[in-house]
Amino acid sequence: MENLGSLVEAGDLNGLLRAVDGLCQRRAWDDLVDLADRCEDAIERGKQLWPIAGHIDYRLALEAPGEYAADVLDSITPRFSVGPLTEVAAFAHTWEELATHINSPHVAAYVAQERVLRGEDLTGDIQAHPEVLDLPLRVEPWEPVYPLASYRSTFVEVAEPWEPRAGLAEVASLPAGEIDDPELTAAWLDLVSPWLTESNGAARAVVVDGDAVGAVSALTIGALRLGPLETAEAVQRMAWAGASGGAHGRRRGAALGRSLAWYTAGVTASTEWPVASDALEDALGSLRWYRFDEGAPDEGWALRLAVEDPAEGWAAALAATDLVQEDIV
Repeated sequence: MENLGSLVEAGDLNGLLRAVDGLCQRRAWDDLVDLADRCEDAIERGKQLWPIAGHIDYRLALEAPGEYAADVLDSITPRFSVGPLTEVAAFAHTWEELATHINSPHVAAYVAQERVLRGEDLTGDIQAHPEVLDLPLRVEPWEPVYPLASYRSTFVEVAEPWEPRAGLAEVASLPAGEIDDPELTAAWLDLVSPWLTESNGAARAVVVDGDAVGAVSALTIGALRLGPLETAEAVQRMAWAGASGGAHGRRRGAALGRSLAWYTAGVTASTEWPVASDALEDALGSLRWYRFDEGAPDEGWALRLAVEDPAEGWAAALAATDLVQEDIV
């Protein structure tokens, strides 16, 4: 460990990364925790080692046994992590491996939801703290297959929403009069918040007195293509966006993605929060969902979603995009 101490004092980032790899390969978890403590002490003294400290926490969450992984968890995505550590740990561990080592109800709730989205039914498990996120501790029959992240030592792969059953068709643009509904537009924009605040994205949401074509037309110029979505397809796209950080923002995780999708769907369907699964399913049944584009597929990250309530005569739409930097120049 003396050599590791020298690397810390020298601020040798490359050497420390190699040391972290070596400790993980040897499964020397106590030594890795000790190195993390040394880096934290050095940071307190002004050394720029927070990338190493963050990477060690990431590797512990991903590769170490549950007791070590649980010790580094919180629900905030670290600055240099490719995803929230609650999601990282839940990708690599079962709920049973983690649950007894988590003391924070907030952290436990997020980890539990990540495990639920990976197929575990935790209904009735008080350690999962369902009161934190007010979501079922199982995936409901009417819900989609959620796009999930797969983590490796240096990168993450995230599944995309599936291709909808129905295609897109050209429609004539016919803007409708806008309605002031700040609660609904705020909920829709929250789905892509990191795209706007941490990346290069742009987004606008509208509510109109009319149908989905009228709402979408208020957000587009020129060519317009529209296609219907099943309710599950719309929820899946909302959850994917809510979990994402866009091109350059920090990923928020599938647990928060599901939470935002449920909340946004509930606000859209005029339900009270928290909402029971059967009540939300019934309320969503009265709405019609759509996707759209402006005549060609979008590049980068995009969420173009619309909904209409035929009985009440209103519609809403969201157009959100985020490009990698080189696509903007």
